[in-house]
Parts: sequence; structure tokens; C-alpha cells
Amino acid sequence: MGRLEEVEVVVPGPDLTPGGLVRGDEDAEKVVKLFQEAGVEGLIIGTMTFGDEVSAVHVAEELAVPVLLFGTKEGPFVGDGRRRSDSFCGTLSVSSGLYRRKIPFTFLGVIFPEEPEFAEHVRKFAGTCMVVREFLGARIGLVGPRPERFETCAYDELPLMEQFGQRVVPLSLLDLFIAVRELSDEDPEVVGIVRDIRGRAEVEVSDEVLVKSAKLELALRDFAGSKGLSGMGVQCWTAMEEEYGISPCLAMGRLTDQGIMCACEVDILGVLTMLIQYSASMKRTVPYFIDWTIRHQEDENTLLAWHCGNAPMSLARGPICIRGHSILDALLGEERVGGTAEMQLRPGAVTLNRLVEYEGRFKLLVTRGEIVPSDQKLRGSWAWVKVPDLDELYRTLVEEGFVHHASLVHGDLTWEIREFCKFAGIEVVEA
Repeated sequence: MGRLEEVEVVVPGPDLTPGGLVRGDEDAEKVVKLFQEAGVEGLIIGTMTFGDEVSAVHVAEELAVPVLLFGTKEGPFVGDGRRRSDSFCGTLSVSSGLYRRKIPFTFLGVIFPEEPEFAEHVRKFAGTCMVVREFLGARIGLVGPRPERFETCAYDELPLMEQFGQRVVPLSLLDLFIAVRELSDEDPEVVGIVRDIRGRAEVEVSDEVLVKSAKLELALRDFAGSKGLSGMGVQCWTAMEEEYGISPCLAMGRLTDQGIMCACEVDILGVLTMLIQYSASMKRTVPYFIDWTIRHQEDENTLLAWHCGNAPMSLARGPICIRGHSILDALLGEERVGGTAEMQLRPGAVTLNRLVEYEGRFKLLVTRGEIVPSDQKLRGSWAWVKVPDLDELYRTLVEEGFVHHASLVHGDLTWEIREFCKFAGIEVVEA
């Protein structure tokens, strides 16, 4: 446990309860107070023997945080044939008590805390606890209305409030444009953002586009900070290009890199999907908001994870190019659509997810894949992702009502995310 830098362990010491164990109601109340004062975000219950089930379950009930349960391995019998302990039986007493009270829990198995696998599972459980902490009660920004023809991005705000205690905070494009135009081109933060972009990417747009993108990034960051937002869905076309004269993709990707999840086309459930992934990674890597697009022409189990140019720069495999929008240029003119960050994503294992809601019931797609590098020169920000069975994945997307938006994050976070769904009451759909 000492190897887990991200985890602060709070345990009852022998000065609080005999042997640091919970043996009855008095011990349980002391431990509840200790954990509440420490602000613990997850509870680990280990059955050392056949102990007192009621006190263990009481601690879980009072804390109302994710629970990880494990049993310990049994030693040999004593000389006269009696048992030294019975964790095998005691674990069933605790687990049935949790089940009886409808307290969700994760069962680790039968293991000693000294074993390396225990620390690894606790690390993953910490990721689950972080998702629960960040997801429940989250505030998400809604910047402009969704595109008229995109029912894909429709959502019901009331279930988010009722089931997760979340709040959606609106910002009109008019108020955003006013905030942007109040910023000076010479503002030190604006100048710093432009300098950072030039230092990290090849730039094929004008200085004016970079300055506008920097101002947009700063205004949206200020909005997120002032309202305590974890992320936002942004109306990225076409009012932004027509009225402000740039595409917001670059700014949105940079904000995601700063820990403010940004989804395209005002996709609020997409933002929440990104937040789940970012939190499950313990905020070590940022996600990328994607379209499911195009089966590979030669590999039937590989698909193109793509969007216009909103990928965070930290995910790039190689060169990044700041360009004009590869779709809207023909519609609106090249002079109005600069500001996409075009790149190929770095290879490696990835987790792909999508949250949807129908009739008040939430479900989350959970699947995994592998980004494979390519020598192709494609527009937008993109990655070829190889999955175990694309036909099965696609059938699941179609038949389960999943939309064409999703989110991708590097690493295999399926365990952390699956367990989070258990604690949040979200149905898991695996493919």
C-alpha cells in the first residue's frame, strides 16, 4: 500500500480500537468518526476471520462511499484439529449484509494485503473512487444550443439532477463573444497562449486566427473557473465561424489538456463520458472526443476514430498542424474557419466509452482497442483503432441506441469504469 502515491491510506490504529480492528458497535462508531473526519472517498473491508458482520456493514452504511471487500487466506489447523480462523465464512456474512442493504461493493477475492496484486487492485479501486467523486455533483457548461439537426446531442437535464446531483450551467454565444471581445490582443495570457501554440505546432493560419483562438480559450477557461465546471459542451459550428471568424477546435483541445473536458456540438453526455475517463485515469491522461467513422479498407476490425481537429496536443504521435477546418472551408470560406489542430494520435491501448440515457435509464458502453500507427496523411485529428470484433461492436452501437459520438482514452481503464457504473447505478454495455 505504501507504493501507491495517489492514495492516502487512513486506518484505525491500536490506540483507537483493539488491534486496529472493528469488533462491535463501539469500534464501528469510532471508525466512522475517524473516516468521516478524514474525508475518505472509498472504504476497504477485509475479513480477517469470522467477525462481526453488523459493525462492518454499519461503517459502510454510514460512509456511503464505494466499498472494496476482500477475504484473507486461511492458515493451517491447530494441533487438535480446530480452525485458527474462518475468513471464508466471515466474508459471506459481510457481503450478504451489504447486499441486503443494497450497498454496492466490489469483491476483490481472497488475498493477503502483502501480495503485489492487492496493491494493484487498490490502485484501480482508487480510480473508481475518483470517478465517483468527480462525476456525482459535477457542473457542466452548455455553451450555445446544440445543432438543430443533431438529435444525437439531445439530453434530458432532469435525470442528471435527480440521479447524480449534477448541474448544467448555460452560457449564450452572445455572452461568450462579449467576453472574448473585451480581451486585449496584448493581454499577457493571450500572448502566452499564442507563444505556446507556435512552440508546439506548425502554423498555417494567420496571426489573427491564433489571437482569436487564444482569446476564446481564455474566455472559456474563465467561465469554467468562475462556475466550477468540470467540462463543457460547445456549439462549435456554424455560428462560431460566422460571427467570430474561427473554428474553436484548437481552443477546445487545449482546454481538455488543462483538465476542462470539452465536447463538440454541445454534447453534454459526451462531456460526462470524457469526465468518467479522465477521472478513471486519476487525471494522468486526457481523453479525446471522437466520431466513430469508417472501417479500415484493409483490416475489417479497425475503425477510424476521428474529429475535425479537437484532439489535445499532448496526445499527438508526431507533428501538429494548425489549419483551416477541412469540412467547413467549402461552406463558409477558408478565411472564417481557421483553428483546427490536425494530428495523428500516439499508438497504444485505449478504452472507448459512451454514456447515453433513455427514459431516465443511463447506460455506458465499455470496450477497448489498440491505436495502430499509420503513414497516411489524413485531415482532422485521428487514429486507427483496432478492436477485437468490429462487427460485434458496431451491432452493439446500433442496437443499443448509442450515438456516433464517443470518447477515447489511452490505457485499459475498463475495470475502473465498470466498477464506477456499479456505484453510480449505470448499466454497463460491453462490446
